[in-house]
Amino acid sequence: MLKWLWLSAITLILDQWSKIAIDSSMKLYESIAIIPFFNLTYVHNLGAAFSFLSDAGGWQRWFFAIMASIISVILAVWLYRLKKHETLLAVALALVLGGAIGNLIDRLAYGYVIDFLDVYYQDWHWPAFNIADSAISIGVFLMLLENFGVGKKSEENSN
Repeated sequence: MLKWLWLSAITLILDQWSKIAIDSSMKLYESIAIIPFFNLTYVHNLGAAFSFLSDAGGWQRWFFAIMASIISVILAVWLYRLKKHETLLAVALALVLGGAIGNLIDRLAYGYVIDFLDVYYQDWHWPAFNIADSAISIGVFLMLLENFGVGKKSEENSN
């Protein structure tokens, strides 16, 4: 099932390209309104999801980098071991792998992750995120769907 690595590669390329574009065209904390509930807002995230541990003093950079590296290896091995009919799980793992590597590159290169997608309602803002975070979230959602049996009927019918 390594044929699904193309999806990881596309995720990684889109993620890194978008971060480079934001970094080179916007100032830190600059915000550009796109539509009434969505801005591009350039921020640095020193922590994990939702800025978890962002003010931990610096050790979290290496902790999250090591964790992302270990998880990426596990995901690649898992993807390699999938059966041919486990397509939904393969897509899910490929998305999570691409996103994990995208954020890992940021941590190693800059010491933080570049976030810029800002969804909000009135004065309430969801924590800013990026393409890698989106791919990870979609991948986890697909894994949950697969776990609840989505895609299983086609597998049973093919046997």
